[in-house]
This record gives sequence, structure tokens and C-alpha cells, in this order.
Amino acid sequence: MSIKLSLERIRLLAPHLPPYSRPTVHVAGTNGKGSVTCMLSSIFLASGLTVGRFNSPHLVSVQDSILINEESISLEQYNLSRAAVESADQAHGTEVTSFEKLTLVALQVFEKVGVDVVVIEVGMGGRLDATNYIPDECILLSALTAVDLDHQLFLGNTVELIAKEKASIARKNKPFVLGIQKYAAVENVVRSVVEQTGAHFIATHSAQRRAWDDTIDGPLPPTFSLDAESFRPPPPQPITFTSSAFPNSLSALLYLNGSHQVENLSLALTVISTLMTHPSCASRMPSGFSERVLQNINTGIRNATWRGRLSFHSLMVSSPYPRAITVLVDGAHNRASSETLASYISNLVTMLGGNPKVRTLRLTYILALSRSPPKTPKDTLSPLFDSRSSTRLSIQTKVAAIRFTSPEGMPWVNSVPPSVIAATVRESVSGIGLWVASDEGDIQGQLESALEWVTTEGTEEEDGVQELVIVAGSLYLVADFYRLLAKQEVNPS
Repeated sequence: MSIKLSLERIRLLAPHLPPYSRPTVHVAGTNGKGSVTCMLSSIFLASGLTVGRFNSPHLVSVQDSILINEESISLEQYNLSRAAVESADQAHGTEVTSFEKLTLVALQVFEKVGVDVVVIEVGMGGRLDATNYIPDECILLSALTAVDLDHQLFLGNTVELIAKEKASIARKNKPFVLGIQKYAAVENVVRSVVEQTGAHFIATHSAQRRAWDDTIDGPLPPTFSLDAESFRPPPPQPITFTSSAFPNSLSALLYLNGSHQVENLSLALTVISTLMTHPSCASRMPSGFSERVLQNINTGIRNATWRGRLSFHSLMVSSPYPRAITVLVDGAHNRASSETLASYISNLVTMLGGNPKVRTLRLTYILALSRSPPKTPKDTLSPLFDSRSSTRLSIQTKVAAIRFTSPEGMPWVNSVPPSVIAATVRESVSGIGLWVASDEGDIQGQLESALEWVTTEGTEEEDGVQELVIVAGSLYLVADFYRLLAKQEVNPS
């Protein structure tokens, strides 16, 4: 079954299941919605609430998309709720899609557990997304992260059309919080949709970067290093945020990587402020919610993690000799998210350039893309190879082009042929090493083969040389990486 955006099927099936009643925060957007949901969930959890969170697509296993208190539900929980949904679907002939089924499974799990609050990420678009069937009385507020071009076949060919689809999760008499936007036209469209719906428009208050303050933040962390044997991550981002919900300006440390996460945090904190102060929300939150948030919000911000989005990992490789390599994993899959990844890599280069002991940086991209016309490989990849700011470092760049494992239950998701990715890379940049996997045949082992190629090229350890492998282009490739990492953790030899 392919993607079929509609609320008709899920609305027919839902009345035959136990009713859903949990207070829910609903988050749409092109980029950043997963990060915002994880921040919100972390703040709720630190404040003593039981929290359900639903994100898609899953990374490793399907139940990873459904979390209770930041832990994936058990396979038993998933199977029990799935069986109930499938039984009702068969009995009433509603023929819901796999995503509609997963959405109902998640909501049934949250209802059965009786969580205090649920944070839901829209799957695609908003207006016709399965998550938008949730009853109005359950929605605390709706939020919209950055809108950009993606999934144009389903949502429209302009940011205005896409924004209209996404803003249509707004609910009458409920707050609608708009995040910081790249395109000015988005706000005009969203305001119009929200006004027509009868929702309450709220613009995001911006969090600000600030200087490191030893009295608030503690000692500055050690100097950033990519050396896998003694890896030291980039320092967290000190931020400040002002809102009428907080008696004093909030000063916190954000450990999620990338300057774009400050914008995502701005939206998350505006959502929290709105939940604390808006009459339609405050009455539905647990007793003492505001007081608990004020006491624990810094912890919630600090604890927020989001796998597969600018995430550093250490991976053991055996060829030509056993050693660890540092891998940066990111699900960048459209032009906007690739620009974010490129900007972050540029910042890493700048940080390394400040270390006089580092002379050379070896950058290797392992890339896979999913077919999603009219988006082209060039749209997604070109930002990665635009010229970076000048640096004294010698930067050696290589690229491996591969395919990803097709996700279970989504036969319409297919990889772009590696030969097409390679042609796009050659068109974008010259003089770099390329390794190209086969376009046909078994996908099994392509990631492992790419990693072997990475580590056999330039194998001599040299003083002043650091290396970074970047796995990007698709969340499905990121999932393959995490499967490999999990295997290694189970069998470290």
C-alpha cells in the first residue's frame, strides 16, 4: 500500500476502539519537529509527568516510534495494541494504511497507560495526516516548526501551499504556536489559516545564545577532539530565554548539536510557556505543573537527546587493523536539512582549526538517498559540497554512495541508485575519492563495505590528523547504522 493521505479511513475505524482522551501537544513542520517533540518530552519528564511520545519513521524497530517516559515500549505492549487495531480493522473493513494503523496503536498504548501528557509528531503534512484525527478536546495546543520544500507531490510545490497544509492542524479556541521561519511568506499563510480556524496565534519567543558563565554553567569542557580513542564532544550551547511565564530569565545548557537547535528550543520553550499561562491549557495540566517546570526545566533541556540528528558515535572497525573511528550520524534528507548539516560541519572545522595540534582533517561521507520526486539528488547533496570558510586545516574529502535497507511495511520507499549519487557528487565537486556500491542485487553489507573502504584508505596513524565519517542522506540509512552499532554492542569482538 502506498501513501494515501486521508482522514476517512481512520475516522471510520477509531470509534470501534477504546476512545482516546489524553492531553496532547501536536507538532507539525518540515524540519525540526522531531527535535521539538524530544525537547518537550524531556522537559515534561523532568517535571515529574508521565509522558507518551510518538515519532515517525522509526529508526531500528517499529516500537521505537512509541515511547513512554523516553523509553521505547516493549514488543509485548506493541503487539497487544496492534492486534486490537488489526482485529477492528478486519471486522469493519476499513483498510487503514500502515501509518494510520501505527498511529492508532500509539494512541491506544498511551490511553492504556494513562500518561499525563502526549507529544505527537505529524507524519507528513498536517491537514490529512492520520495524527490529525485526534479529537479537538484532547489537543492542548498545536505547533509548527520550520517549513521548507519537501514531499511536494503530496503537499504542493511552494512553501505557501506546504505551510497551509501543515497549519491545518490548528484547532478552534486552542493555541497555535508558530516557530521561527526561513520564509516570511509562511507566517502570513499560517496566520490566515489559524484565524479562519478560530485558533489563537502565538509567535515563538527567541532563545538567545550567550557567553559561557562558569558561575552558572560550571567549568568549560575540554577542547573538542575527533580522536576516537579520546573523543571529546563539542561543548553544549549556553542559552537564555525570557518569557512572562518565568519570573527570571532562564539560563540553560543545550546539549543537542547545531545552532538550529536553538531555534527548535525557542519553539519548545514557547510551547511550555503557553501551557503554563494560556487558560485553555493550564486547566488541563496536572496540579502544580508550573511550579514543577520552574524547578526542573534546566534538567529537561540538558537531558534532551535525539538519535540520528547530528549524533556522534564511536564504531570499531577491523580493517586493516582493529581501531575505533568517530562517526557523525544525521538524517539530513532535503536541501534545508543538508544546509544545516553543512553549516554544522563548517563549525566543527572552525573549532578544530583553533587547535594548533591538528593539521589535517579527513572527511568521508557515506550517503544514501530515498527517491522522492520532484526532489533531486542534487537538491539534497549540493549544500554538502559548497565551499567552506577558509581554514588553515588541510581537508581531505571522500564519498561512498550506497543504498539503504527498505523499511518494513513501506515497499514504496526505495533508494536512489548509488551510481546516480556518484554522478551528482562528481558534478558538484572534483578531485575527491569515490566508492560506489552496486545499483542492483543484495543491499546487505553495503554499509559495512563502505566503512571498510573508508578505513583502508589512508590507514597510517599520523600526528596532527583527525578523521570523521559522516553517515547522512536518509533516516533509513541512519537506521542501518544503528543496527550495525547495536550488533557491535552485543558482540564487541
